[in-house]
Amino acid sequence: MATHMSRCRTWSRVQRYGIAAYRKYSSGGGYPNISLSTPLPGIPKPLFASVDGQEKYETKITTLENGLKVASQNKFGQFCTVGILVNSGSRHEAKYPSGIAHFLEKLAFSSTAQYGSKDEILLTLEKHGGICDCQTSRDTTMYAVSAEVKGLDTVVSLLSDAVLQPRLLDEELEMTRMAVRFELEDLNMRPDPEPLLTEMIHAAAYRGNTVGLPRFCPAENVDKIDKNLLHSYLRNYYRPERMVLAGVGIEHEQLVESARKYLLDVKPVWGTSSAPNVDLSVAQYTGGIVKMEKDMSDVSLGPTPIPELTHIMIGLESCSYLEDDFIPFAVLNMMMGGGGSFSAGGPGKGMFTRLYLNVLNRHHWMYNATSYHHSYEDSGLLCIHASADPRQVREMVEIITREFIQMGGSAGEMELERAKTQLKSMLMMNLESRPVIFEDVGRQVLSTGKRKLPHELCHLISSVTAGDIKRVTTKMLRSKPAVAALGDLMELPSYEHIQAALSSKDGRLPRTYRLFR
Repeated sequence: MATHMSRCRTWSRVQRYGIAAYRKYSSGGGYPNISLSTPLPGIPKPLFASVDGQEKYETKITTLENGLKVASQNKFGQFCTVGILVNSGSRHEAKYPSGIAHFLEKLAFSSTAQYGSKDEILLTLEKHGGICDCQTSRDTTMYAVSAEVKGLDTVVSLLSDAVLQPRLLDEELEMTRMAVRFELEDLNMRPDPEPLLTEMIHAAAYRGNTVGLPRFCPAENVDKIDKNLLHSYLRNYYRPERMVLAGVGIEHEQLVESARKYLLDVKPVWGTSSAPNVDLSVAQYTGGIVKMEKDMSDVSLGPTPIPELTHIMIGLESCSYLEDDFIPFAVLNMMMGGGGSFSAGGPGKGMFTRLYLNVLNRHHWMYNATSYHHSYEDSGLLCIHASADPRQVREMVEIITREFIQMGGSAGEMELERAKTQLKSMLMMNLESRPVIFEDVGRQVLSTGKRKLPHELCHLISSVTAGDIKRVTTKMLRSKPAVAALGDLMELPSYEHIQAALSSKDGRLPRTYRLFR
């Protein structure tokens, strides 16, 4: 009977899949051999997601009655990134002691009206697989949460509470003071001097104004910042018309609904003022030099310590990100490229950029040569950071000034195309990441009220010509240099000599004659 049943089952399989498709193995069992390109019998026809033109790629923006903007970008997936961006940063601290934005970054997601402690917030987010973070820059403060799409209502409620209803308890302020002091200590001890040099070059380029104000809280201000001072600042800058609620990976209507529920008629804990005292200063580029004599010999100890180096950063004024010249400057920065002398190279590492070909490949004693471009709503700064042995600082400065002068020459067709392709690929690869899309959406909507899509930016990059590069470089070389120097500075040329080199035709420093070395 059992044998008969087995034969019946076998025959039914043969009928279903065909003789060629059915194979019997020595173990007695059988397995259907079905082509993966033919539909399985008895399975319903699949329905695939479709995109109607550009609809799914567009960033949707809604402005609520109180002035708050809600911006979203749909992206298929189980998780979303949602956050509040505020037009507030260290550049707005002219009328306050510097360091308030730094304090607010450290105090973010602490106890609120609804949540008793930071642990409660983290436990709430954990239920939705979520994480939270806060970052401040010179012009923006960003509170962000990544969590499951199903927890959107909870996430927006939590963000509203964290931004508008923080308790700012005395013990939290004391913990923040400790964290800030530790960060300042760490900043001066870490082997990588880039954050410190970036702080110094901004202080030199915009002396005492807007983006030149310190991003990190100065040590002397740590004890001055208290709850009343923070409330006074928040009352002026944390206003709905200066905020954007941005979301990626969610439906726009859902986000707007949650925004109306939790951000429309909410009264902040610091109250409201009818006439906010907002600093509207425009960045004034001054140029100048900031030096920090420092013994770098014990920065990296161990079996293979980093040699003692002197770090120099030289910058010139570029343009704001709202200007048309922003794209040519971005291409120029990519064309200069650079990096460390021990970079592994490989695709996308910029081994054909000017700072590799002309500097690192020709001067074995240089440890680093990298180009950076910092851009803000009213100004910008293009700078080159280089590091070498303290005895070769003068020669290193001359190499950098020569590279600045050579930027004004005609760019080769191949190097220009390579720089444009590299910039487009970097842009597109970065925008694969959901948190990066979130930041891009939030920052663009906060600064311009709209968003340029990646394909629009790629078209603008493709349109850059060698003439554009020459034009923006000529304009940039007219500005006074900003110089930041860190380490043993015995051989550092004077600021006047650096300025003279950048005004010359070949970028060479004026000769100096000394009786004794």
